[in-house]
This record gives sequence, structure tokens and C-alpha cells, in this order.
Amino acid sequence: MLKDGVGFKKIYLCLEPIDMRRGIDTLAASLIYEYRLNLYENKGCLYLFHGKGTRTIKGICFEGIGIGIYKLRLSEGNHFRWPKSKAEAMALPSEQYQMLMSGISLTGTITERYPKVKKPPETSN
Repeated sequence: MLKDGVGFKKIYLCLEPIDMRRGIDTLAASLIYEYRLNLYENKGCLYLFHGKGTRTIKGICFEGIGIGIYKLRLSEGNHFRWPKSKAEAMALPSEQYQMLMSGISLTGTITERYPKVKKPPETSN
């Protein structure tokens, strides 16, 4: 279920790293205080968290009768390419979720580079 994302209305990435020892209550509190999201208002939405490492993700979802917690740790040599550019949760379309679970980077790989311009040598007249 977690690998293919089937059954979730929306998937949100919480981009700030967390302590992966956190449980349901502290993850729900993190959504409220850090991201201004209410877990209980969005039935069927998955909220994904990551730690400092790149092998493990943790998710929580309010399913109507209770909260489910999901954890996925990749085998040795594999890692997630987690976007680290924003400090807020972002909604994730299913195609990008599949990319994340496949290890493909969600952020652009093209960066702007500007050539260094050398100053012309000073001439003495």
C-alpha cells in the first residue's frame, strides 16, 4: 500500500527532517504546529516524513476510525531522493509519488551556473 500509494486521496511531503523515533501523537502534533495542517480534517490523506538519513520514511493517515502509521526502510544501497528546498508540506501528485518511491529525484537536476568573468588587466599609460 505504501509503495504504490493506492488508497490515499492526497499525499503530502513534510520536508523538514524529523526524529524517526516519533510516534503517531508527535507526528500529528508536528502537522498542526509546524505545517498548520489538521490530520483529522483530511480523511484518507497520507503525510510523509523523513529523518536525516535517506533510507527511511514514515507516514501517518487518518482513516476515519483511527490513525494508521506506516514506515518503509529501504534495503542497503538504496535511498530516497527527498526534496529539501521548502520548509512547508507540499501536495504530491501520484506520478511524483511513484518517482519518489522509485528513487528518482523530485527536484530539478539542472542548476544555473554563471561563468566567472575575469577583470581585464590594468594597463598603464
